[in-house]
Amino acid sequence: MDLTETQIDSALMYEGNFIQVRKDSVQLPDGSTSTREYISHPGAVAILALLDNGNLVMERQYRYPPRCEFIELPAGKIDHGEDTLVTAQRELLEETGYVAREWVHLTRAWPCIGYADERMEYYLARGLTQQEQKLDEGEFLEVFDLSLADALEWIRLGKINDSKTILGLFWLDKYLHDWR
Repeated sequence: MDLTETQIDSALMYEGNFIQVRKDSVQLPDGSTSTREYISHPGAVAILALLDNGNLVMERQYRYPPRCEFIELPAGKIDHGEDTLVTAQRELLEETGYVAREWVHLTRAWPCIGYADERMEYYLARGLTQQEQKLDEGEFLEVFDLSLADALEWIRLGKINDSKTILGLFWLDKYLHDWR
């Protein structure tokens, strides 16, 4: 059974600095038509940065849409045409001040498939060296380290509740302990 929906036309409803809101007309598999409203996003990376002592580099950051602080992995938006590894390297340095000697692409995920085309690329970074943090203008966050065991416990306790971070930590746990 072919489940493909075919775009008939598309309208730009809003264009911001890096997201667009679109409204498309589509033909459904049965030949009828419908509309699809979604956010077009350039994609992002999340970095699981492991220190030599085995702890992860984590961040505490206030996020305006839900209006609260979150414990997160370092992450950031992919610039137009930018290779995702270059994005990961740039974001790790900007947000945490670390550079990594070893990079491994772990997986790709789509966090909001019902209303956005954003994809998230996950990287493991090892062999970290501390340099100078280079936060973007208007970016405020606290960097700290946390063991993977504690991070997984913080998920259970609800202290870590950001979906990209939860997925990344679960994936890292499997990668380090079960899939090698």
